[in-house]
Amino acid sequence: MNIPFKKHAGYDPLGDCGKGRCPVCARNTAVMRVKSILTSTSFQSEGVAPFVGRFGYPNINVGILAPPQPDQEAWLYDAPKYWAYKHFDIPKIVDFRSSLLNSRSAINIKSRPKLLDLSQEVSMASKPADVEITLEKVPSFRLMLDSHAAPTGPAAALKQAKLTSNPSIHTKVQKVFGDSDLKAKDALAYLYENNFDENFLSRIMSVGVVGMKKDRKLVPTRWSITATDDTLGKNLTEEIRTYSSCNYQAYFGGYLGNYYLILFFPEVWGYELFETYAPSFRQFDQPLRYTTDYETYDGRKNYASETVGGYYTVRLAVLEKLQRMRRQGMVVALRFITDEYTMPLGVWVTREATRKALEGKGIEFSSKELMLDYTKKLVKKKFNADAGFLLNKSTLLKSIKTQKKLAAFA
Repeated sequence: MNIPFKKHAGYDPLGDCGKGRCPVCARNTAVMRVKSILTSTSFQSEGVAPFVGRFGYPNINVGILAPPQPDQEAWLYDAPKYWAYKHFDIPKIVDFRSSLLNSRSAINIKSRPKLLDLSQEVSMASKPADVEITLEKVPSFRLMLDSHAAPTGPAAALKQAKLTSNPSIHTKVQKVFGDSDLKAKDALAYLYENNFDENFLSRIMSVGVVGMKKDRKLVPTRWSITATDDTLGKNLTEEIRTYSSCNYQAYFGGYLGNYYLILFFPEVWGYELFETYAPSFRQFDQPLRYTTDYETYDGRKNYASETVGGYYTVRLAVLEKLQRMRRQGMVVALRFITDEYTMPLGVWVTREATRKALEGKGIEFSSKELMLDYTKKLVKKKFNADAGFLLNKSTLLKSIKTQKKLAAFA
């Protein structure tokens, strides 16, 4: 869902607003720092992650994301799960990402230039790999924003790149890379079950590290993120469908101004997401602008075109919770985007915000009516909005009266 960018009152887009927590100031400070450091077209650093663009497909830009100078904590520049765990705020994250230089070159998705080999090694490395980079010219300094991927800093045409040390690659990653008969979905499931997070998995998918040999190719980062969440979610769904039903439960929480109210119903698996913008000042009876997508027990047949990548991130977090509970259920997720979310940072935010909302035991109810009453009161208190408007639009809630009960599938 595209949300208007809200400027901080009194901020100066060209300088420091003096408040210390302004993402625009964080961006400008980081870009100026990079500009002062990067005065030459050649530098040594750590390759944090590959980045594969989507414009011009199948001839696309492939780049190496790296800070402009060596940094012992370079891994922090691409660690969404850790950012959320440590409650990093938007200016801190923007500061990290604004400092990442994208050294890139245009190649075809099925070609095998040396840059692809280097990108694959960077993607598979357990920690940022030492690289030496030579650019065509000093880059233009700006922050590149994307609604799916985390922001990146200055971009520049790459002349040459090489590793200056052998990257450390986990044996399990080497195993899936070397197995050219292993399907991508099975490789991702194997690594996920062995505690490799979805950010790492989307990186290796984007540069063709996993999958059967004939199918390996470059995948734009934006697409690989959603493909990873979707693949992992479908795999978990197969397991979830074998469990008995959950109780009526509600969970609430969020991160970086994105709040989720997650409602569990004792039905067979089903999932529906509503996304709505909840500005600070609004009238209670003002209609909510929203987007929504859903799936039933049998899953989706097409892409969630309304809520796009966020649909799959939230679904993954919900399925992880059901897996821990060893239960299945029908889940309705309500997302409220507030003015606190001052800059788009990518769909990792929706995944981590949902995970934070689902921490703990939640609140149990003895009936659907009690839980929906709680939902309306909470949403009115927190956002001065009428949750009944969204609930009345729910396809899954309307289906409860006619949907087969779990026993029918046993």
